[in-house]
Amino acid sequence: MIALVYLTFLGLSATAFSLNIFIKKSKKEEQVGNNPNFVQFQHAYFLPYFLALAADWLQGPYLYKLYSHYGFLESQIAILYVCGFAASVIFGTSTTVLADRFGRKKLCITFTVVYSISCLTKLSRSYGVLIVGRILGGMSTSLLFTAFESWYVHQHIESHDFPTEWLPVTFSKATFWNGILAVIAGLVSNLLAGFLKLGPVSPFILAIPLLAASGLIVSQKWQENYGNKKMQLKKSCIEGLRHIVNSRRMLLIGAMQSLFESVMYIFVFIWTPVLDLDYHPPLGVVFSNFMICIMIGSFMYNIMTFNSVKPLHILNGAIIIALISTVICIGSTKSNSEQPKVSFLAFLMLEIACGLYFPSMGYLRNEILPEAHKVSIMNWFRVPLNMLACIGLMILHDEGWRKGTRHIFIMCSILLIFALACGFKFSSLYKDDNDEGKKQLENSV
Repeated sequence: MIALVYLTFLGLSATAFSLNIFIKKSKKEEQVGNNPNFVQFQHAYFLPYFLALAADWLQGPYLYKLYSHYGFLESQIAILYVCGFAASVIFGTSTTVLADRFGRKKLCITFTVVYSISCLTKLSRSYGVLIVGRILGGMSTSLLFTAFESWYVHQHIESHDFPTEWLPVTFSKATFWNGILAVIAGLVSNLLAGFLKLGPVSPFILAIPLLAASGLIVSQKWQENYGNKKMQLKKSCIEGLRHIVNSRRMLLIGAMQSLFESVMYIFVFIWTPVLDLDYHPPLGVVFSNFMICIMIGSFMYNIMTFNSVKPLHILNGAIIIALISTVICIGSTKSNSEQPKVSFLAFLMLEIACGLYFPSMGYLRNEILPEAHKVSIMNWFRVPLNMLACIGLMILHDEGWRKGTRHIFIMCSILLIFALACGFKFSSLYKDDNDEGKKQLENSV
């Protein structure tokens, strides 16, 4: 198993590198935003943001392993994950309002403090302390993916008066380096926990100085900015819900996101016990493989859109690939005949599907969701997403009538079938809207 992991890692690394060169060459003439002041501003944003991302990625490979190392049952570990998911969705609905009211810089600093405390709780073997740590971790994740980006967008437009067309330049670079950081973080965590035998808690300890450095840079180098201080959470949520209910396309987009990403959340929990069954592979290297597969999927999306393939078709293709992956896992996780190697290959397929899914879903959301209410609508999408993940983990890992890992993949397959049905329905609506628009144009002529 270890040899398979390392060989796959080398192969995927070469593929990702070659694809990246291809994309860079094809897009070379389209690069914008080379203004020295803009580049300097980007670097001021990237340094603390990348430190925060690296600290977050370091914790991915060994979270389940740490809880297992402390002697907790799989059902107890499932509850810990559920606490993190629940905290993320509950706190996530208010992060934007808090950032607007109290300042985005303050929330970025708050993130580094709260996440550092979450990492420190991993030193404890107390189940109660670890639950608190997971709740703090869920809150921190919500801050990481809202406060930093909100601060940057405001400074970019309001303080520096850079063109809004330059925003994608920064986000594209951030996405690329986020993938690189994830791969490196997996290798570093494996070096600490595996090769140096410092234990599964060591990546969490290393994350603390990275978070401290990020918070220090933000506090000293960044300016504070605010949004609409009078924004009310209740009003924002009601407006977002009203838009969803009144639009079938928004409902279908939300359903696809909730169904697909709930499977992804369940995968975050389940991959370690499936692969760590007998062979005990280097989890950090496995994690790096997953991150490379996401990058490959993202590069494949760029190639396909460059060749005029519609993002909607790519999205449906991603769901189909993910469905094939979970169906394979149903067979590879049968009791007394588990096949971790087959599951590993299926997991690689699932991560490639994720790499295709995220940019295509992001494109469709930008096309359909109104900008003024996008945040509140997205918060509503996250509610069923986290509920599905939490219910799946709690029910299927309940000691009273636990059905096993195989039944988790059966449930994931069912969710993806529903997601695919929503995707086909969305395609028909999209086609009908385009046909209606053409008819109106012809009649007007």
